Amino acid sequence: MFYFSVPLGKLVRRVSRLRGGGSALPGLVVEKIDPGFMRRTLSSLPLGVAVVSGTNGKTTTTKMVVELLESQGLAVFTNRTGSNFTRGVAAALLGEVDWRGRLSADVAVLELDEAHAVHFVNQVPPRYSLLLNVLRDQLDRFGEIDKTAQLLQHVAAKTTETVVLNREDPRVARIAETLKTDTLAGPGVLYFGLDDSLLGTFPNDDEMRAAPGSTVPPSPAKPSADVVLRRVGPDDADFEYDGVTVTTAMNLRGVYNIFNAAAALTLARAISGARGTGTDQAGLLTALSKVAPAFGRGESLVVDGLPLELVLVKNPSGFRLGLKSFPAAGYATMIAINDNYADGRDMSWLWDVEFDTLRAGGVDGLTGSRAYDMALRLQYDDVAIGAVITEIAPALAAFIRGAKDKPKRIFCTYTAMLAIRRELAKITTVEVVS
Repeated sequence: MFYFSVPLGKLVRRVSRLRGGGSALPGLVVEKIDPGFMRRTLSSLPLGVAVVSGTNGKTTTTKMVVELLESQGLAVFTNRTGSNFTRGVAAALLGEVDWRGRLSADVAVLELDEAHAVHFVNQVPPRYSLLLNVLRDQLDRFGEIDKTAQLLQHVAAKTTETVVLNREDPRVARIAETLKTDTLAGPGVLYFGLDDSLLGTFPNDDEMRAAPGSTVPPSPAKPSADVVLRRVGPDDADFEYDGVTVTTAMNLRGVYNIFNAAAALTLARAISGARGTGTDQAGLLTALSKVAPAFGRGESLVVDGLPLELVLVKNPSGFRLGLKSFPAAGYATMIAINDNYADGRDMSWLWDVEFDTLRAGGVDGLTGSRAYDMALRLQYDDVAIGAVITEIAPALAAFIRGAKDKPKRIFCTYTAMLAIRRELAKITTVEVVS
């Protein structure tokens, strides 16, 4: 059947892109005029839909899963921009379907914000879900952390075949208990996990917020995991699955990205195995070794012949791991903090991050609508501060001029990252994500 909503949505998408508008606007339009668009389009996929959600790591993990599945010869639809509301998914679909609304793909792998994932799965029950973690993030939107866990639990409950859980996050691991039934109707559960030697690198929310000297009650015995991250090296990692430990090179930087690679492997193995034709394990590892960072998530650009890295930060755990994964020595550093809706309005989480690793070299520039809040926070950690310019464009230009002969790194919230990429696109090659 021909639906007028598709050509209209495509027209809105084209006009929006010409005017530099947001990537989700066409999806908002099609949601209003054709509420069944997503369900109708995605229900035809042979391997169904996989949802990736959680507080940290959704965009890079989704990118990994997509590239792993493509290495198995599967055609994959995804919301590549990282616009992870339902309207973002609808907008991405408009860019891929033909004029009759038909999508040519084997499977959809979708990154979804925790709250919007609930709305999505009510419309389109996923065949697979991957739930990464539950950490304090945007309390103005989600409320307390147990509310976030409930949102992910709902996603799991709507999943029809396989739920993949982080066994190292107690709130995520406990979701499995809610899925147990007296029948075989519920989804199966797979886990990804860490070697005990790496647990200190990835504290869960309770461990991060524990008072100094206090102890966190021990977690119950952990279930066996489908994929375990055993070791992280400077440019490689060891993963164990099927009783064998394998080593693979890693193009991704950041310890948190390597842990999420274990999650991506678990989900990709489940989906590719469902075809009944077997999984090319060597192909998975080769694909994993080539995955580059998602845009703004450790993305490296070239400015004045030297690297400029963008590191997304949006909550305490993400900022802490970013500082740990990207040492400051030898780099000029800038921090860009906005408080738009997509960033979260409540910036009090900045006080839960320790910035002592920036003390030796200081911070060359601060920008964004909450630049002065960031300046105050750094002063309490005795970190020297350079220029504070709330407007991003002039701040970025001053930062680049002042650090012309040094590699550069910018820690930025989501909307600040988008604004910085737009400015950088005027002076260097920036990947266009549409």
